Amino acid sequence: MATQLKNLSDFSHTTVPDASPYKFAIAVAEWNAEITGSLYNGALEKLLAYGAKEDNILSVAVPGSFELSGAAEILLNKHPELDAVICLGCVIQGETRHFDFICDAVANGVTQVGIKHAKPVIFGVLTTDDQQQAIDRAGGKHGNKGDEAAITAIKMAHMAATL
Repeated sequence: MATQLKNLSDFSHTTVPDASPYKFAIAVAEWNAEITGSLYNGALEKLLAYGAKEDNILSVAVPGSFELSGAAEILLNKHPELDAVICLGCVIQGETRHFDFICDAVANGVTQVGIKHAKPVIFGVLTTDDQQQAIDRAGGKHGNKGDEAAITAIKMAHMAATL
């Protein structure tokens, strides 16, 4: 596996803009709360570390990953001033095809909301084979996907504002 020894959340090779001018929302799934809590903490810490103001970060919890695209839609409708929405969740493969349907629906839903509103809607959803892979990507040996989602939101908000 290409990522076996790599921390994917290393941003030393890239420039991250100042986040202070932008407004963000974070929608986080409550399902797999141990994992999604770590993703949320990583995203929030990164936004603040790069200058986002606490008053410019709106956080909402939703029951599961399936509800993330709906939450992003509601957030952008009720708060059109938002510059980006970060969607955080975790779907772990089980014994049925439910995993495939949920992952596909969430990925497509998040994409469609972003296109509809012409705003960055960030897919920070882990889709792992097992619990250990999720732990490894939520602050473990492969970094924190929440960190990555926050950096992506900052970069995309900046790109949209400066075009």
